[in-house]
Amino acid sequence: MRILGIDPGIAIVGWGVIEYSGNRFRTLGYGSVQTPSTMSTEQRLVEVHRGIGELIDTYKPDCMSIEELFWNTNQTTGIRVSEARGVILLAAAQRKLDIFEYTPLQVKQAVVGYGRAEKKQVISMVTMLLGLEKPPKPDDTADALGLAICHAHSGCSRLADYYNKK
Repeated sequence: MRILGIDPGIAIVGWGVIEYSGNRFRTLGYGSVQTPSTMSTEQRLVEVHRGIGELIDTYKPDCMSIEELFWNTNQTTGIRVSEARGVILLAAAQRKLDIFEYTPLQVKQAVVGYGRAEKKQVISMVTMLLGLEKPPKPDDTADALGLAICHAHSGCSRLADYYNKK
């Protein structure tokens, strides 16, 4: 199974593509789609949509694993991230990808084995599980790879029915 993991954002969208077969991971690519704050929100959304569409077209994943939104205290930022998440979901839906959503707690549990793990622990485990030479940068990219690993562990098992009820 080829999985595209996405950590949504407006300034930085982390992404990672892995293959999971026979309990083994193979990293196909990872990085980020970045938009400068000098762009209008509308243009940033266009760039996020275009960038994610290109990734899907290039890597041809079987599904997408994306983080559920966590509302922090800054509602303006939360709204912009929601808008970016919307165009990411649109790009995936236009290409008929199955979409799976996971909370940060679910990702930490699947990657580290502890739902309250620190970000450094997640980055370390992502690096180890995928056999990467060095931790992926920026952190959003490591989070995206963690989302892909989470889906490989959860979505490819009977837990998928529990986590992803439609």
